[in-house]
Amino acid sequence: MTKWVKPRCSPPPQNETEMLTMSDAPFWKTKSLAQMSNTEWESLCDGCGLCCLNKLEDWDTGDVVFTSVACQLLDGESCQCSDYPNRFATVPDCIQLNLKLVNEIGWLPPTCAYALVRDGEDLYWWHHLVSGDPETVHIAGISGRGRTVNELNVEVDDFENYVVDWPLTVGEQPEAQQR
Repeated sequence: MTKWVKPRCSPPPQNETEMLTMSDAPFWKTKSLAQMSNTEWESLCDGCGLCCLNKLEDWDTGDVVFTSVACQLLDGESCQCSDYPNRFATVPDCIQLNLKLVNEIGWLPPTCAYALVRDGEDLYWWHHLVSGDPETVHIAGISGRGRTVNELNVEVDDFENYVVDWPLTVGEQPEAQQR
């Protein structure tokens, strides 16, 4: 498989005139993750819902795999938490992405805005901060919409039957569709 060409917002400035307009650049191009306000940090989430998928870790190797089993609070249609302000009361082990975790965990999807900004990359065209529309993450096929099952409907011992690789390959185009 080959990856889609990554259409980004705009290329880096090429000359002084372009650099002068950088003050008009969006916050994710001018700030590091550590410099962002809480509002900016929260808005950086693309709403794909992939962080809310249960993962399995091999105790011997440390390898982590995704499952299509979603947190009980993930709305499978909107890919948003159904009780975000109170999620820790229902799901005490909910992982809240923060600067430390974004720098440490290796299972973030390749399209994750936090990882892209951390690595000095720009956001994809379908990110709501670029497109202006929160639906584009779904239209582009990046999110978990329609691909998950709620964890309340699956026995924990059966999670391994739901192992998937698509969270790590979102944005890739099947070879048959490239022609």
